[in-house]
Amino acid sequence: MTDIAKNLESIQSVLGPSVTLVAVSKTKPASDIREAYEAGHRDFGENKIQEMTEKSDELPSDIQWHMIGHVQTNKIKYMAPFVHLIHGCDREKVLKIADKEGRKNDRKLKVLLQVHIAEESTKFGFSAEELREFIESKRWEGYEFIEIKGLMGMATNTDDKAQVEREFKMLKALYDEVKSVLGDSIDTLSMGMSGDYAIAINAGSNMVRIGSAIFGARNYPA
Repeated sequence: MTDIAKNLESIQSVLGPSVTLVAVSKTKPASDIREAYEAGHRDFGENKIQEMTEKSDELPSDIQWHMIGHVQTNKIKYMAPFVHLIHGCDREKVLKIADKEGRKNDRKLKVLLQVHIAEESTKFGFSAEELREFIESKRWEGYEFIEIKGLMGMATNTDDKAQVEREFKMLKALYDEVKSVLGDSIDTLSMGMSGDYAIAINAGSNMVRIGSAIFGARNYPA
Protein backbone atom coordinates (compact mmCIF):
# COMPACT_ATOMS: atom_id res chain seq x y z
CA MET A 1 0.00 0.00 0.00
CA THR A 2 1.38 3.41 -0.97
CA ASP A 3 1.66 6.33 1.44
CA ILE A 4 -1.22 8.06 -0.35
CA ALA A 5 -3.44 5.01 0.06
CA LYS A 6 -2.47 4.69 3.73
CA ASN A 7 -3.23 8.36 4.34
CA LEU A 8 -6.62 8.04 2.69
CA GLU A 9 -7.47 4.95 4.71
CA SER A 10 -6.39 6.61 7.97
CA ILE A 11 -8.40 9.79 7.38
CA GLN A 12 -11.47 7.95 6.12
CA SER A 13 -11.49 5.77 9.23
CA VAL A 14 -11.79 8.96 11.32
CA LEU A 15 -14.45 10.53 9.10
CA GLY A 16 -16.73 7.54 8.85
CA PRO A 17 -19.27 6.86 6.09
CA SER A 18 -21.39 9.98 6.60
CA VAL A 19 -18.67 12.49 5.66
CA THR A 20 -17.48 12.87 2.06
CA LEU A 21 -13.74 13.29 1.71
CA VAL A 22 -12.63 15.53 -1.16
CA ALA A 23 -8.95 14.82 -1.78
CA VAL A 24 -7.46 18.19 -2.72
CA SER A 25 -5.06 17.39 -5.54
CA LYS A 26 -4.10 20.92 -6.59
CA THR A 27 -0.45 21.21 -7.74
CA LYS A 28 -0.12 17.41 -7.60
CA PRO A 29 0.70 15.32 -10.69
CA ALA A 30 -1.84 13.03 -12.29
CA SER A 31 0.22 10.06 -11.09
CA ASP A 32 -0.56 10.94 -7.46
CA ILE A 33 -4.26 11.20 -8.25
CA ARG A 34 -4.13 7.84 -10.00
CA GLU A 35 -2.63 6.28 -6.86
CA ALA A 36 -5.55 7.59 -4.83
CA TYR A 37 -7.97 6.45 -7.53
CA GLU A 38 -6.53 2.94 -7.52
CA ALA A 39 -7.03 2.92 -3.75
CA GLY A 40 -10.74 3.44 -4.43
CA HIS A 41 -11.06 7.21 -4.08
CA ARG A 42 -13.22 9.16 -6.54
CA ASP A 43 -13.70 12.74 -5.24
CA PHE A 44 -10.89 15.17 -6.05
CA GLY A 45 -10.66 18.93 -5.59
CA GLU A 46 -8.82 21.50 -7.69
CA ASN A 47 -8.64 25.27 -7.36
CA LYS A 48 -7.60 26.16 -10.92
CA ILE A 49 -9.83 25.36 -13.86
CA GLN A 50 -7.02 24.85 -16.36
CA GLU A 51 -5.30 22.33 -14.09
CA MET A 52 -8.58 20.52 -13.47
CA THR A 53 -9.48 20.26 -17.15
CA GLU A 54 -6.02 18.96 -18.06
CA LYS A 55 -6.19 16.29 -15.37
CA SER A 56 -9.75 15.40 -16.34
CA ASP A 57 -8.59 14.67 -19.89
CA GLU A 58 -5.79 12.43 -18.63
CA LEU A 59 -7.53 10.51 -15.85
CA PRO A 60 -10.51 8.09 -15.62
CA SER A 61 -13.89 9.52 -16.54
CA ASP A 62 -15.66 8.37 -13.36
CA ILE A 63 -13.66 10.76 -11.18
CA GLN A 64 -15.88 13.38 -9.53
CA TRP A 65 -14.13 16.74 -9.86
CA HIS A 66 -14.79 19.45 -7.29
CA MET A 67 -13.94 23.07 -8.08
CA ILE A 68 -12.92 24.35 -4.65
CA GLY A 69 -11.13 27.59 -5.52
CA HIS A 70 -12.31 31.11 -6.23
CA VAL A 71 -14.43 30.94 -9.37
CA GLN A 72 -13.61 33.26 -12.27
CA THR A 73 -16.82 33.65 -14.24
CA ASN A 74 -15.04 33.68 -17.61
CA LYS A 75 -13.63 30.20 -16.87
CA ILE A 76 -16.86 28.44 -15.92
CA LYS A 77 -17.45 27.39 -19.52
CA TYR A 78 -14.38 25.16 -19.42
CA MET A 79 -15.56 23.07 -16.47
CA ALA A 80 -19.30 23.11 -17.20
CA PRO A 81 -19.21 19.92 -19.32
CA PHE A 82 -17.81 17.72 -16.55
CA VAL A 83 -17.50 19.33 -13.09
CA HIS A 84 -19.27 17.40 -10.32
CA LEU A 85 -19.64 20.20 -7.78
CA ILE A 86 -18.67 23.89 -7.69
CA HIS A 87 -17.90 24.83 -4.08
CA GLY A 88 -17.02 28.50 -4.46
CA CYS A 89 -20.17 30.22 -5.70
CA ASP A 90 -19.44 33.34 -3.69
CA ARG A 91 -21.71 35.84 -5.43
CA GLU A 92 -24.81 35.83 -7.56
CA LYS A 93 -22.93 36.61 -10.77
CA VAL A 94 -21.30 33.17 -10.52
CA LEU A 95 -24.72 31.55 -10.29
CA LYS A 96 -25.95 33.45 -13.35
CA ILE A 97 -22.98 32.37 -15.48
CA ALA A 98 -23.13 28.80 -14.19
CA ASP A 99 -26.81 28.66 -15.14
CA LYS A 100 -25.97 29.98 -18.61
CA GLU A 101 -23.18 27.44 -19.13
CA GLY A 102 -25.32 24.63 -17.74
CA ARG A 103 -27.96 25.47 -20.32
CA LYS A 104 -25.36 25.35 -23.11
CA ASN A 105 -24.26 21.91 -21.98
CA ASP A 106 -27.78 20.67 -21.23
CA ARG A 107 -26.84 19.63 -17.71
CA LYS A 108 -27.61 20.99 -14.27
CA LEU A 109 -24.48 22.18 -12.51
CA LYS A 110 -24.41 21.32 -8.81
CA VAL A 111 -23.20 24.23 -6.71
CA LEU A 112 -22.57 25.30 -3.12
CA LEU A 113 -23.08 28.84 -1.91
CA GLN A 114 -19.86 30.07 -0.32
CA VAL A 115 -20.38 32.03 2.89
CA HIS A 116 -17.79 34.40 4.34
CA ILE A 117 -17.44 33.28 7.97
CA ALA A 118 -13.78 34.16 8.61
CA GLU A 119 -12.28 37.37 9.93
CA GLU A 120 -9.85 37.61 6.99
CA SER A 121 -10.95 39.97 4.24
CA THR A 122 -8.99 37.89 1.71
CA LYS A 123 -11.63 35.14 1.83
CA PHE A 124 -14.72 35.33 -0.36
CA GLY A 125 -18.41 34.60 0.01
CA PHE A 126 -21.92 35.83 0.75
CA SER A 127 -22.31 37.50 4.11
CA ALA A 128 -24.98 35.98 6.35
CA GLU A 129 -27.26 38.91 5.51
CA GLU A 130 -26.69 38.57 1.76
CA LEU A 131 -27.36 34.84 1.93
CA ARG A 132 -30.62 35.30 3.81
CA GLU A 133 -31.76 38.02 1.40
CA PHE A 134 -30.99 35.79 -1.60
CA ILE A 135 -32.86 32.82 -0.16
CA GLU A 136 -35.86 34.87 1.02
CA SER A 137 -36.11 36.65 -2.35
CA LYS A 138 -36.51 33.27 -4.08
CA ARG A 139 -34.32 34.46 -6.95
CA TRP A 140 -32.75 31.03 -6.88
CA GLU A 141 -35.97 29.66 -8.39
CA GLY A 142 -35.07 31.41 -11.66
CA TYR A 143 -31.96 29.32 -12.27
CA GLU A 144 -33.04 26.33 -14.32
CA PHE A 145 -29.63 24.78 -14.94
CA ILE A 146 -28.03 24.93 -11.53
CA GLU A 147 -28.88 22.93 -8.45
CA ILE A 148 -27.97 24.44 -5.09
CA LYS A 149 -26.80 21.58 -2.90
CA GLY A 150 -25.72 23.43 0.22
CA LEU A 151 -23.10 25.75 1.69
CA MET A 152 -19.32 26.01 1.86
CA GLY A 153 -17.11 28.10 4.10
CA MET A 154 -13.56 28.51 5.38
CA ALA A 155 -12.76 29.43 8.95
CA THR A 156 -10.17 31.99 9.99
CA ASN A 157 -6.59 30.73 9.75
CA THR A 158 -5.84 30.87 13.46
CA ASP A 159 -4.65 28.65 16.31
CA ASP A 160 -7.69 29.76 18.32
CA LYS A 161 -9.79 26.60 18.12
CA ALA A 162 -12.68 28.24 19.94
CA GLN A 163 -12.94 30.88 17.22
CA VAL A 164 -12.81 28.27 14.46
CA GLU A 165 -15.54 26.33 16.24
CA ARG A 166 -17.74 29.45 16.53
CA GLU A 167 -17.37 30.18 12.83
CA PHE A 168 -18.20 26.61 11.82
CA LYS A 169 -21.24 26.54 14.13
CA MET A 170 -22.43 29.79 12.56
CA LEU A 171 -22.20 28.21 9.12
CA LYS A 172 -24.06 25.11 10.31
CA ALA A 173 -26.86 27.33 11.62
CA LEU A 174 -27.08 29.11 8.26
CA TYR A 175 -27.09 25.72 6.50
CA ASP A 176 -30.06 24.64 8.61
CA GLU A 177 -31.86 27.89 7.73
CA VAL A 178 -31.32 27.37 4.01
CA LYS A 179 -32.36 23.73 4.23
CA SER A 180 -35.59 24.73 5.97
CA VAL A 181 -36.51 26.78 2.89
CA LEU A 182 -35.10 24.73 -0.01
CA GLY A 183 -35.79 21.31 1.50
CA ASP A 184 -34.07 17.98 1.02
CA SER A 185 -32.16 19.09 -2.09
CA ILE A 186 -29.85 20.82 0.42
CA ASP A 187 -27.63 18.01 1.66
CA THR A 188 -24.02 19.24 1.60
CA LEU A 189 -22.14 21.33 4.15
CA SER A 190 -18.55 21.64 2.95
CA MET A 191 -16.34 22.91 5.75
CA GLY A 192 -13.08 21.68 7.18
CA MET A 193 -9.57 21.27 5.77
CA SER A 194 -6.38 19.48 6.86
CA GLY A 195 -5.86 21.65 9.94
CA ASP A 196 -9.42 21.94 11.23
CA TYR A 197 -11.55 19.14 9.84
CA ALA A 198 -12.07 17.49 13.25
CA ILE A 199 -13.59 20.73 14.57
CA ALA A 200 -15.71 21.04 11.41
CA ILE A 201 -17.13 17.53 11.73
CA ASN A 202 -18.05 18.13 15.36
CA ALA A 203 -19.85 21.28 14.23
CA GLY A 204 -21.88 19.37 11.63
CA SER A 205 -19.84 19.24 8.42
CA ASN A 206 -20.55 16.35 6.06
CA MET A 207 -17.88 17.18 3.46
CA VAL A 208 -14.23 18.01 4.11
CA ARG A 209 -11.48 19.17 1.76
CA ILE A 210 -8.11 17.64 2.64
CA GLY A 211 -4.92 17.88 0.61
CA SER A 212 -1.55 17.93 2.35
CA ALA A 213 -2.54 15.27 4.89
CA ILE A 214 -3.11 12.93 1.93
CA PHE A 215 -0.62 13.98 -0.73
CA GLY A 216 2.05 15.79 1.31
CA ALA A 217 3.27 19.37 0.89
CA ARG A 218 2.09 21.34 -2.14
CA ASN A 219 4.27 21.40 -5.25
CA TYR A 220 4.28 25.16 -5.74
CA PRO A 221 6.67 26.51 -8.40
CA ALA A 222 9.78 28.27 -7.16
